[in-house]
Amino acid sequence: MREVDVAIVGAGPAGLFAAYYAGFRGMSIAVIDALPEAGGQVTAMYPEKVIYDVAGFPSIKGRDLVANLVAQAAPFSPEYLLGTRAEKLSYVDGRPLLGLATGEELHCGSIIITGGLGSFTPRPLPAADAFVGEGIVFFVPRLADLADQDVLIVGGGDSAFDWALALEPLARSVTLVHRREKFRAHASTVARVRDLPVRIMVNAEVTTIHGDGRVAGADITVKGGGTETVRADSVVAALGFTADLGPLAEWGLELDKRHIMVDSTMATNRPRIFAAGDITEYPGKVRLIATGFGEAATAVNNAAIVIDPAAHLFPGHSSDAG
Repeated sequence: MREVDVAIVGAGPAGLFAAYYAGFRGMSIAVIDALPEAGGQVTAMYPEKVIYDVAGFPSIKGRDLVANLVAQAAPFSPEYLLGTRAEKLSYVDGRPLLGLATGEELHCGSIIITGGLGSFTPRPLPAADAFVGEGIVFFVPRLADLADQDVLIVGGGDSAFDWALALEPLARSVTLVHRREKFRAHASTVARVRDLPVRIMVNAEVTTIHGDGRVAGADITVKGGGTETVRADSVVAALGFTADLGPLAEWGLELDKRHIMVDSTMATNRPRIFAAGDITEYPGKVRLIATGFGEAATAVNNAAIVIDPAAHLFPGHSSDAG
């Protein structure tokens, strides 16, 4: 059993900023996430998408925002336990004992949950069930990996059209297939894709994936029509994700659907357990990355006085430490 001042469950933007702020307050930090890379939903779902509503950045790619947050926390040496699920919560001597899927246990001064949507898994592409090989992905961590490829995108939501916009300049060809005629994506994004040399097939489904160890093509069946085989080196199944709280649902937290209820200090109903970011719920909650940053700082500062009652709630301005 190891000791840590603050265990942060979730390595998305709110969790990474919480790691910085806990380090700024002189705490030892462990950051835990079931995903293999830091960045949470941003890294998994839209690393190349431009974000416009982060204060101080007129625009910034998701990947760059995550890299900056990791660099900001780096001077305080947080320990990253990635690809690891936080599973069990108990208490020893009044302090949380966090059990990990690896069997390791962390005795924590406090826990801050910043898990975004909770655990999320991609919706499967049925046609891929019978295919054994590479080339089927649910998101694209590096656009360059699909350069000069024939890319088939399946889906009609924002992610599908975002990938089409991002990949069209790099790929040899881009084909987008959607099972309905209407799209869920924002109308302006759809219009931008329609202006590009992207083939859009509606009322259509991918019925078979071809390839020997690697995707080489796919059969697309149009409703009321025939089946066409198209060339594809990669298939991006942008069909969305399902999310749930996973083991967190068994921690005795007060929940509102998939969200954790907190008060104005970001405290939950369990002692020494705080939460911040998209996973939280309270009257007037607005789910933005910018909001999560403020909630993370609030959670850390209030955790600090729980861990050490002699500490001050407000640590002073960071500019004073320079």
